[in-house]
Amino acid sequence: MDFDLESLVHVEQDFYDAGYTDGYEHGRIHGLIEGRALGREKGFEMWEELGFYEGLCKTWRSVLEMQGKQDSRATHHITHLLDLISKFPSVNPSQEDAETNANMDISRLLRLIRSRYKALCASLGIVPSLRATDAEGGSDEDAPTTTRKSVWKVNAAPKAEDMSF
Repeated sequence: MDFDLESLVHVEQDFYDAGYTDGYEHGRIHGLIEGRALGREKGFEMWEELGFYEGLCKTWRSVLEMQGKQDSRATHHITHLLDLISKFPSVNPSQEDAETNANMDISRLLRLIRSRYKALCASLGIVPSLRATDAEGGSDEDAPTTTRKSVWKVNAAPKAEDMSF
């Protein structure tokens, strides 16, 4: 019987290398899918917040115009806030655009928008109503502490003894 012992010496490393390669490719595919889903979710959250700010600005701008107060401090804040919102990217950049816009700091721009929103609310005499979250998921230390009332009635979870399996 002709048996090659040399191939048995590296059998464990060969299986490890094959498993690592397969696992790496599998993780790369799933990481891409999960990254896109997370990006979609966070992008929606940011644009929901920015849409609120933009709607508030346009509403108050029309109210101030009807009252004839176009030269007020609030109008100044509204103009700058709408300008900052218009600078916020609304599409994913292509490879060429990403290289030219590499110095754009989205989190810094979002902080500027939030601070301008707070200044606008102060000049209008209204309480800021949205609770902003930072990129790490925690609450922003400068965010207002007011909370919105729930629209839906939340029922208490059933107790374990009430559940039958």
